[in-house]
Amino acid sequence: MFLAAGLMFLFMACSTTKTAVDSKDLSYIYNPLRVSINPRYSVFNKSDNESVLSVKFFTSDLYFTEANPSGVPMAMMFISVRLYNISMGRTLSDTAFYNLDIVKDDKREEYLYKIPLRIEKGMQYVADVKVMDKIRQVMVQAFVPFNTTSETNRYNFYAQGNFLKNELLQPVIRKDEYINLIYGRTRPDSLYISFYPDISDIPYPPSMVLPERPVPSEPDTIVAVLYSDTLPLMFPRKGIFFCTVGRELTEGYTFYNFGPNFPTLKTAEEMIEPLGYLASADEMEDMKNSEKPKMALDDFWLSCGGNVERARELIRIYYTRTLYANYYFTSSREGWRTDRGMIYILYGPPDKLYKSNDEESWGYKRPVVRSRWGSRYSVREEYLFFNFKKRENKFTDNEYSLSRSETVVSYWDQAVRAWRNGIVFRLDNPTDI
Repeated sequence: MFLAAGLMFLFMACSTTKTAVDSKDLSYIYNPLRVSINPRYSVFNKSDNESVLSVKFFTSDLYFTEANPSGVPMAMMFISVRLYNISMGRTLSDTAFYNLDIVKDDKREEYLYKIPLRIEKGMQYVADVKVMDKIRQVMVQAFVPFNTTSETNRYNFYAQGNFLKNELLQPVIRKDEYINLIYGRTRPDSLYISFYPDISDIPYPPSMVLPERPVPSEPDTIVAVLYSDTLPLMFPRKGIFFCTVGRELTEGYTFYNFGPNFPTLKTAEEMIEPLGYLASADEMEDMKNSEKPKMALDDFWLSCGGNVERARELIRIYYTRTLYANYYFTSSREGWRTDRGMIYILYGPPDKLYKSNDEESWGYKRPVVRSRWGSRYSVREEYLFFNFKKRENKFTDNEYSLSRSETVVSYWDQAVRAWRNGIVFRLDNPTDI
C-alpha cells in the first residue's frame, strides 16, 4: 500500500530564481530545504536583573570534522544575541557573542548552552539570535520573545527530564514521560495543575471572515500537588496541562500531550484529520466512520492523483508539510491546526517572509508579469501576501491568527481544486506538479 512510503522533503515542484537579494526576507526559517541547523530556544528569568537564554543543538544537525589543531571530531559554531527592549521602543539592552568548539561525544544526542542576559523588571523583550555553522558557512536566525512583567508567568519556570535531568525546551510531552517542573522564584507550597481537553477543530478558509474560535477558558479539572522540584510529573491523557503556583493565577507553565506519534502522523485516523482542508464534510464523515479507515484514506488520495504514482507524490508532499507545520507552528494546538499551518500545507513554504514583534507577513510569488516598451522588456515580480498577527494566549507565545479582513483574494478555491486534481498548488505555476 502506498501509504507506507517514507516522507520526502519535497516541497516544490518547480524552483524560483531571485533577481535581487532581499535582506529582510526570512523565508528560509520555514523551509527545511534551506536550513541545515535547527536549534531550540527557551528563556528563564533567573532573577530580577538576569534572564538565561538556552540554546540547544541536536547532534544530527551539527557538522563534525577532524580538520582542526586537536585532530578530533569537532563542530564550530558562532552565536550572537541582540536583546531588544520592546517596552522602551525596541532599544538595544544587551548583546552576547560566543564561539563554540563542540567536541563530539558519541553518547550525547544534544548540546545545551546557556547565555545570561541583563534585564529589568516589568519589560517586554525579544532576543534576536543568529547562529552560524562556521565550517559550512550556514546561518540561521530566530526571534525569541519573553517578558519580565510577572513573577508567576511561564518564563519563571523550566522543565527537565526526571531521570537524565536534561532541560526540556519544548513543552510537548508523551504518555509515560516523567518530567520535573522547576519554579525559580520562591518555594511554593503547592503546584496547581489544570487540565483542558485538546483542541480538535481546524481554521476556517482564509476567505471566510468569522469570529476567531476561542481557546479553552475553563478547565475540566484542577489538581493540587505538594510542590517539589524533584517531583516526577506524568501526563497520560491528550490535552493541555496548565501549571501554576496559585489556584487563582492565570499565568503559569503549559505542557501539551498531542498523542504518542506527534509531530508525525502514523495511523490512518491521524492522517485523515488534516484532509479537512481538502475534503467536504460528508467525505470526512465517511472516512472517519469507515470500517477500514486506511482503505478509505487510500481511496481519497487515489481519486485525487488518478494513479498510484501520482497519489504517492501527493501523500509525500502533503504530510511532509503537515509534519513541519507541527514543528514550526504548534501553540495551544497542533501546528497543522493553526492558521499558519493551514496556509503552509496548501500553499507551501512562503517565498517571502517578514517578521516584526507581533506580526508575520508571508508572500507567495504570482506569475511573472512581462511588459514590452519598444525593444525593451521589463519584468515585475508580484506577490500574494497573508498577514498573521500575534494573539494573546495564556498557554503559549506562539499563537498567530490570519488577518482575514486583509486577505481579499486568496486563491483558496483554486488551491483546493489543484490538490483534488492531483496538482501540488503553486501560485506562480498552478498547472504542473
